Amino acid sequence: MLGRVACRWCFVILVLFLHASAGAEIADINSAINKAGRQRMLSQRMAKCFFQIGLGVDSDRSRRVLDSSVTLFERQLGELKSFAPSPEIRDTYQKLDKAWVAYRQALIAAVPKQAEGARILQLSDEVLRLAHQGTQQLESRSGTTSGRLVNIAGRQRMLSQRMAKFYQAAAWGVGGEQTGAEIDKARSEFVSALDELNAAPTNNAALREELDLVKQQWMFFANALSQPAGADKRPPTTVATTSERILETMENVVAMYEKLAR
Repeated sequence: MLGRVACRWCFVILVLFLHASAGAEIADINSAINKAGRQRMLSQRMAKCFFQIGLGVDSDRSRRVLDSSVTLFERQLGELKSFAPSPEIRDTYQKLDKAWVAYRQALIAAVPKQAEGARILQLSDEVLRLAHQGTQQLESRSGTTSGRLVNIAGRQRMLSQRMAKFYQAAAWGVGGEQTGAEIDKARSEFVSALDELNAAPTNNAALREELDLVKQQWMFFANALSQPAGADKRPPTTVATTSERILETMENVVAMYEKLAR
């Protein structure tokens, strides 16, 4: 069982690396929307991993995922700054760069401490706000249905990691009273967006099949999120693994919508 879980985590890391490495430069506006949207996801995924390390939940892999996510965020930020097609978008990414410096410094602490938890939550949300602003600006620049679908599907990646982030924060005792409400809000937004994606008239057979797989993964993830977050490490471990699985599937969906636009 442990061997299968280890292989799964390694596969997820490889899939995300391959998605990110498919093009060293941004080729078009939908590619930019995809990468901009991935920055939103990474902002939440890094905090999730920080909390998992603090909890002692699959610490070695959580550290590897955190480190690879930091590297990926920095690389994509450079690409997006270079691509920015308007002064307003360039300004957003300059602000994101400044917010990222503070967040990165807090994330790379050798040993995560509970006392830093509230700051990590605050910094992750500030980086998310700016990353989302950049994504929305790029979608508006696109002005196409395909750009909107790439954005919506891409946001699902973020929501999966945001729910897991707040769950792990609560399990570590650093989330405060907001965690339950934030998880419920993200859950509602995820389900609503999944309905919209399923109804998209541009969906082909391959996309419909992949979206069916997302539905299946969502059932496992939603069940994991419903488990009480306490001293028992098994529920946080299940949230860690199921959040990565649904992320992997949503990465596939976003890539498929991006290709449909070409």
